[in-house]
Amino acid sequence: MDSTLAVSNNIPTKRKKKSLKNKLWRDRYLLLLILPGILYFLIYRYIPMAGILLAFKDYSPFRGFADSPWVGLKYFKLIFEDAEVIQVIWNTLQISMLQIFFAFPISIVLALMLNEIRNQVYKKFLQSIVYLPHFLSWVVVVGITVIFLRSEGLINNVLVNFLEINPIPFLTDPALFKPIVIIQVIWKESGWGTILFLAALSGISPHLYEAAVIDGASRLRQMWHITLPALKSTIVILLILRLGNVMDSGFEQIFLMLNPFNMETGNVLDTYVYFKGIQQANFSFATAVGLFKGIIGLILVVLANRLAKKFGEDGLY
Repeated sequence: MDSTLAVSNNIPTKRKKKSLKNKLWRDRYLLLLILPGILYFLIYRYIPMAGILLAFKDYSPFRGFADSPWVGLKYFKLIFEDAEVIQVIWNTLQISMLQIFFAFPISIVLALMLNEIRNQVYKKFLQSIVYLPHFLSWVVVVGITVIFLRSEGLINNVLVNFLEINPIPFLTDPALFKPIVIIQVIWKESGWGTILFLAALSGISPHLYEAAVIDGASRLRQMWHITLPALKSTIVILLILRLGNVMDSGFEQIFLMLNPFNMETGNVLDTYVYFKGIQQANFSFATAVGLFKGIIGLILVVLANRLAKKFGEDGLY
């Protein structure tokens, strides 16, 4: 009797194992398609996370990872004791907030403008034009900026020859560093940022606009009462994701724009980690700063997600 019950209890388990194997074999080609993505995140995202332990060690390349002594929170305390780090954090927050307040809304406005174009050929042409800067590297974008804004560049030539104004040191004036960086981000990424918004707008039923026209609503009223509410959830989700990267101002762009004259106002956490970790070989301190940046980003995502749910939005999770 006991043996019969044992056999009957094992039958569902065997069926589950067989069913799982059958599903894996059935979906083998789909699994092969996602395998490169899994390997990418595994190799470049998850395995390197073991290096976080450097933030709690006094790492020396000569001693190695395992033999370097543990120092606890020593380098995290140095973050708040170093006046340079405080200035770098402030620079990072300023640039990130300026991007959120100025660059992020531009993508929404641009998507609304493209959505109002009824000629599909002209609309596709404009979309291609505004998408194009995204595919240029920051090296090219900064190179174009230098050509236009250097002392003998096009802008200063116009100011001197036509407006009789003295040349403006665009690239060396610390006060102009952040505005130039924000303008670069707007020009390069705003068009690409419209993709998700246009996708959300494509899901709006045409009958809503037809009913609004019958009721006598103008194009502006249609946009305010139909288009914008349809974008609300997309805007909230993208804003939450953007807040998660608030401590990440973009290494390549800032690094290429930095020079000895604007270093004090332009140096951000990403470039600071590079200077400390690579150039000065202070790997433990640079890792602590990077981990601090990630923790702040995680906290902001969680808080923004809870705030979105309180206002009735779905949020990220």
